[in-house]
Amino acid sequence: MSRTLNLGVLAHVDAGKTTLTERLLFEAGAIGAIGRVDDGTTLTDSLDLERRRGITIRSAIASLVIEDVSVNIIDTPGHPDFIAEVDRVLGVLDGAVLVVSAVEGVQPQTRVLMRALQRLRVPTLIFINKIDRGGADVAGVLRGIERRFAVRAVPLTRAIDEGTRAAATVTPAPDDFYSALIEALVDYDDALFEAYIADPAAVTKARLRAVLADQTSKSLVYPVYVGSAATGTGIPELMDGLISLLPVAERDDRGPCAGRIFKIERGAGGEKIAYVRMFSGALHVRDRVHDDEDKVTGISVFERGAWVRQGAVRAGDIGKLWGLAHVRIGEPIGLRQEDAVPHHFAPPTLEARIAPDRHEQHVALRAALAQLVEQDPLINIRSEPSGELAVSLYGEVQKEVIEATLAADYGIAVTFRETTPLYIERPTGTGAAEEILNSATNPFHAAIGLRVEPATTGFEFRLEVGFQSVPLYVYRNIDEFASAMEQYVRAALQEGLYGWAVNDCLVTMTSSNYSIADGPPSRRGPLSTAADFRKLTPLVLMQALHNAGTYVCEPMSHARIDAPATSMGSVLAMLAQQGAAVQAQLIRGEDISIEAELPARDVQALQRRLPAATNGDGVIESIFAGYQPVRGEPPTRRRTTPDPLNRQEYLAAMNGQTR
Repeated sequence: MSRTLNLGVLAHVDAGKTTLTERLLFEAGAIGAIGRVDDGTTLTDSLDLERRRGITIRSAIASLVIEDVSVNIIDTPGHPDFIAEVDRVLGVLDGAVLVVSAVEGVQPQTRVLMRALQRLRVPTLIFINKIDRGGADVAGVLRGIERRFAVRAVPLTRAIDEGTRAAATVTPAPDDFYSALIEALVDYDDALFEAYIADPAAVTKARLRAVLADQTSKSLVYPVYVGSAATGTGIPELMDGLISLLPVAERDDRGPCAGRIFKIERGAGGEKIAYVRMFSGALHVRDRVHDDEDKVTGISVFERGAWVRQGAVRAGDIGKLWGLAHVRIGEPIGLRQEDAVPHHFAPPTLEARIAPDRHEQHVALRAALAQLVEQDPLINIRSEPSGELAVSLYGEVQKEVIEATLAADYGIAVTFRETTPLYIERPTGTGAAEEILNSATNPFHAAIGLRVEPATTGFEFRLEVGFQSVPLYVYRNIDEFASAMEQYVRAALQEGLYGWAVNDCLVTMTSSNYSIADGPPSRRGPLSTAADFRKLTPLVLMQALHNAGTYVCEPMSHARIDAPATSMGSVLAMLAQQGAAVQAQLIRGEDISIEAELPARDVQALQRRLPAATNGDGVIESIFAGYQPVRGEPPTRRRTTPDPLNRQEYLAAMNGQTR
């Protein structure tokens, strides 16, 4: 195929997106029968938990051909706990279909997904599904789309006999359709407006279709189709819209190799498999990537419903790659790291302790969790002093998913214990410390001076020593030394004075020295090693941090609640009870939007209380809003590594390590 469309399918839980995917595959001849979500026979929901609960948790990929266009369908998660994966997937799409139920209408997660599509400017078609179900109200759903999404919706088909088994899809009457389409498009096209005023007959159907496609590709308008994925009515019209209105890409095999890894999984044999979207050029078997660390040993491309082994994955394609042991989700392929557009995702704000039900599976659990981290690098694992493991999370549903995955894929039954917020520490002021070479307090054959001070955001490391202070027989050059020292510092900052990771700080290396072995009678030496600098770094850094002081901060969320205006009082009362700070209120007709900031740990309680406060018609969308200092006594967390401030304990532990 010379043209490719990478398509996302998104929806609120149970709106029918997986069924729609099955129908598209069937109508295109990619599968011989339509799977049922309730029966667990769908192609894309491969996790047992997905099939049992009828929800999509991890993005899945299928492929079909419409005329001369190869369409890769990505069935994306619909639960808010997996919004990070949704955002990762949206970054590799050419277009999307947002599925809305004709019965339930615009649901809470539908609005969250639409905002993500708008934020990333993904061209989108809207499909109003389930017109054959009792209670279907297409006109009401259309009003809800325009009111709650605040977009220009352009209906291209309409339903007859909706709400019955005889429901069908037809094209609107030509005169009505022509006028409505002109009205929708002229808002963004002055030339079209002038041409229509001058001579309405001169504005042809072909021109209108071209303008509609152009404005759809720019996310100015949103074409709407109606139908039923279960019966197939309205699907041919939707399939035509996919290839005529969404920006189908011509392949650019001759361009520079450029792609992005957006998903990682493990094969049946435990091998690492990376999913890549290629934007230009081609990646071949035996090509080296990731700074030449890895070599591609195998490639599969999805064709007509099956993964097919190929010698290359080309521009526009989505492929599976073998052999990339070091690659991580979100990394570019081909492009240099500094040339790639970074993906920013909010950090997890919760941490839950996890233990195997059978103690002898502790090591196996650690290995299994390490593989799950590859699939979602925003999840982190931490080992407690008691031997228990702690996993960082976005929400409670992730706990259920991890539990089910460990049981099904690894044969490990686990129990989750308490869930707590993930706090951070920030430096209060500036502090410095230094260890001198061959001094009584420094048993290592290295010397380090470090200064810690607050930074605006994130972490930064600076080197203020010259190459004369660097053991170039250990490090090839001063840049390699700086990179190693930054790595040592980052590792040491994972546990601060209160046990939490230290963030928003600048660490500067102010001095450095090393030992040279020149034999008797000199008392200098032996030679410094990388281990000397690595082991000495926490000792100096924690003393500098102690001198600077730290304060503990908790993760905050910015919440937006959309609800009927009649529930304004109950929503404000609920927010006050949760200790949220209301920042904005906006009434739009029958609806109200309230924005507030509150601790991330309280968001789930807000989600549980919202239906009662809004008669089930409220929706909450929350995003990470940084950190704020904790009021009162700062919470602490037990260290998982020896405490450098307890010098005797730390040195005893270091003496037990190999150099």
